[in-house]
Amino acid sequence: MSAFMSLFAGLVEGLADLLEPLFQASAAAAAIVLFTAFVRLLVHPLSRAAARGQRERAKLQPQIAELRKKHGKNPEKLQKAVLELHAKEKVSPLSGCLPSLFQAPAFFLLYHLFSNSTIGGEANSLLAHKLFAAPLGGRWMDALGEGGVFGAHGLVYLGLFAVVTLVATFNYRRTKRQMGAMTGVAAAGSGEEQQVPGMGAILKFMPLMSFMTLFTVAFVPLAAALYVVTSTTWSAVERAVLYRDMPGASPLAAAAG
Repeated sequence: MSAFMSLFAGLVEGLADLLEPLFQASAAAAAIVLFTAFVRLLVHPLSRAAARGQRERAKLQPQIAELRKKHGKNPEKLQKAVLELHAKEKVSPLSGCLPSLFQAPAFFLLYHLFSNSTIGGEANSLLAHKLFAAPLGGRWMDALGEGGVFGAHGLVYLGLFAVVTLVATFNYRRTKRQMGAMTGVAAAGSGEEQQVPGMGAILKFMPLMSFMTLFTVAFVPLAAALYVVTSTTWSAVERAVLYRDMPGASPLAAAAG
């Protein structure tokens, strides 16, 4: 593991050296953004597959509505029937989770790299790199101790928080529209608002999940936070395009098609 981390650190340093003429002291931060884009390009086929799976699940709504009418008073039987329908149609209800799962190692790799003072028994030189004034190995609490919220370090985090809030608001509105549209389709087919067991809680809290990114950005090293912000922004744009023909898609996303 130590040798692997040393190799990865060397790759980041090398990429930062290439980008230094353009980004100067923030070259390592630019390297992390580029690394994030590379990871997202690798994961993109999974994202496209997840979008296809979402469309297939949407097509099953009329059949699921019929199952609700048939088994509405027996939640366990309803859940079993829905799972059997998914299996029969070869639609995985978990396909949308795969892109996030495959990105997790890249996030933890950066988290580990910028959380340790030594890599491979040597001083971690990456900790000397910054995003503008803020060190990539620092955290928001460190920034608050170095001039407060509006200090040079704190302003970097305020910028990241602003980007996350904008993206999360966009995701919140899009998810609410899509969830509302899907619920409306199901209710129209069943004549009632009853959901698959446990789905009500998911529908209620899923739109809010995007705002959890704010807590991640606040408590992880700045390098890992930069990965999260870049990846989250990428996801918002990617999903707006891939899901533009889904029920509840925004007019902007639809126009992109």
